[in-house]
Amino acid sequence: MKISEILVAWYEKNKRDLPWRYSVDPYRIWLSEVILQQTRISQGLDYYLSFAEAFPDIRSLAEAPEERVMKLWQGLGYYSRARYMHATAKHVVEQLGGEMPRTYEGLLKLKGVGSYTAAAIASICFNEPRAVVDGNVARVISRLFGVEEAVNGPRGHKIIASLAEELLDREQPGLHNQAIMEFGSLQCVPDSPVCAGCPLSGRCVAWKHNRVDLLPVKVPKRRPTARWMYFFIFRNGNEVILMKRDGNDIWKSLYQFPVLESDGPAEDGELLVRMEQELMPGVAELILERVSPPVRHQLTHRTIHAKFLHIRTGRWPDPMPDTWVRVPSGRLDDYPVPRIIHRYLQVANF
Repeated sequence: MKISEILVAWYEKNKRDLPWRYSVDPYRIWLSEVILQQTRISQGLDYYLSFAEAFPDIRSLAEAPEERVMKLWQGLGYYSRARYMHATAKHVVEQLGGEMPRTYEGLLKLKGVGSYTAAAIASICFNEPRAVVDGNVARVISRLFGVEEAVNGPRGHKIIASLAEELLDREQPGLHNQAIMEFGSLQCVPDSPVCAGCPLSGRCVAWKHNRVDLLPVKVPKRRPTARWMYFFIFRNGNEVILMKRDGNDIWKSLYQFPVLESDGPAEDGELLVRMEQELMPGVAELILERVSPPVRHQLTHRTIHAKFLHIRTGRWPDPMPDTWVRVPSGRLDDYPVPRIIHRYLQVANF
């Protein structure tokens, strides 16, 4: 049997029951692929179901307010995915008549759609013979063929992509692609893969040469940089202040409490002086009620060290900064916020 035939036979027996596998609607496949980038299925499934219910087609997504889209995405991370998806939906509706492109090359022209996503949509929805290469596929192929080049380096990626094209069943590319991705996700896993009884073990170079634990080779990721962020929860009566993040930084388009940053750990007294100068100039009625314990939050490339300072005031600055929004404390949950703030709000006593 060909390797592709073995993979498909394994897939038909072992595949998970997932909602997008019952669809060839390019919008639904696109939605699933965007959500599952950098996200495990166990975490992404509920987000997919929520999005599919809130925005059942690309037009409903295009017409949705950005804040609603970001709120549904809250906690999933990599927020640029949601922004690109929303912008692309608008483009498809406004410029393409509401129909997603039906070819790999056409899909690649959409904002936020890379080679992997384009190949997945084109093969699954339109039967175009394009091989997908994600982390699962790269791991399976590197072990199967004994690829010693780093799979996350340019030369290694090129080798893996070439081998993926060779393996592709060009008669049923969508089924093949789903099979090899599922095989990497369930059978040929990163740690302690299930090699005993693996249907490909007889053809696997890594298994034959006892190198399963050494492949795939990867270039080490750069170490996360540290940021110290101090969020001020200003409260006047039943209102608090939120501000929308903008610019090319983390959490773009999400809301946060006014924040000060420092190059390292800062003392509370230093922060209060800066608060009066930078956030609340000219406001005398400022009372520090409490300071949270330090909160550590890990992102892919950053480690956030944070504190939350609760400040009560009798009045707001006049004029109020343009970026500030007065929000009744009971409506904070209406706004999309970073996970670190969402988690704090779940335990903070308001």
